[in-house]
Amino acid sequence: MFRRIREDIGCVFNRDPAARHWFEVITTYPGVHAILWHRLNHRLWGWRLKWLARWISMFSRWMTGIEIHPGATIGRRFFIDHGMGVVIGETAVVGDDCTLYHGVTLGGTSWNKGQRHPTLANNVVIGAGAKVLGPLNLGEGCRVGSNAVVLKDVPSGATVVGVPGRIITSEVLEPTAQDKKIQAMAKKLGFDAYGMQKHMPDPVANAINAMLEHIHVMDKRMEDMRSAIKSLGGGVADLSITDTDTDTDLSQSEIISTFQKYEKTELNQEGVSNKDLSNRAEKEDESDK
Repeated sequence: MFRRIREDIGCVFNRDPAARHWFEVITTYPGVHAILWHRLNHRLWGWRLKWLARWISMFSRWMTGIEIHPGATIGRRFFIDHGMGVVIGETAVVGDDCTLYHGVTLGGTSWNKGQRHPTLANNVVIGAGAKVLGPLNLGEGCRVGSNAVVLKDVPSGATVVGVPGRIITSEVLEPTAQDKKIQAMAKKLGFDAYGMQKHMPDPVANAINAMLEHIHVMDKRMEDMRSAIKSLGGGVADLSITDTDTDTDLSQSEIISTFQKYEKTELNQEGVSNKDLSNRAEKEDESDK
């Protein structure tokens, strides 16, 4: 038992670079307090002293902000970082070397008396605010991104993000020399914090790429329309796109002059510019005279 307690305290130094010495960890880390109380509660639960176990669990929640049911099975070197708002249900099973961040819920989705909470294999990391609900299985070494909601089984080594959770990486990519250096440093300092990994997609970059592709298609269509109008004898204004310099701000006079330039060459519905229409009208007036 004391060996497990030493492991629970010692694992903090491998996963939290802010940890400085043993006394600080023992006295100021609520995640460590919660797991130490749970070790006692789980033994009392096994000895059928369930009321006492629940009462101590309630006291632990009041002191740490972390709720772990005495019936939950927790493996070795379990670490809860920050911890506030973590909830672990009665039938949850957590393997060795797992890490949970604040706001994580290992919850149930039914009122059945049997297994209704998640089962985590070894080396699982669940990011802040994530919810893992139901009697599902998270494979060894998988990662759950922050604020994800996981409702289905997750295979080993996979990364899950989003609501509902979706798998974004499931195969092991061949690391480059730089990747190996990063992995060595990560191994020295800890692990992938908050369920984040290098190959997770960037939704902002994906959105920008989609917009650029859309602009490219629209430019092609506009060019085809210009060619068709010219082939029918219509007038088309040849306007070049001004290069955009984000470091230069246009003055108000420049904006007005640019707008007036475009307004003069604006096309009517027949594809003829307003300038051509005015010239044609002047010629018709002269011929009438």
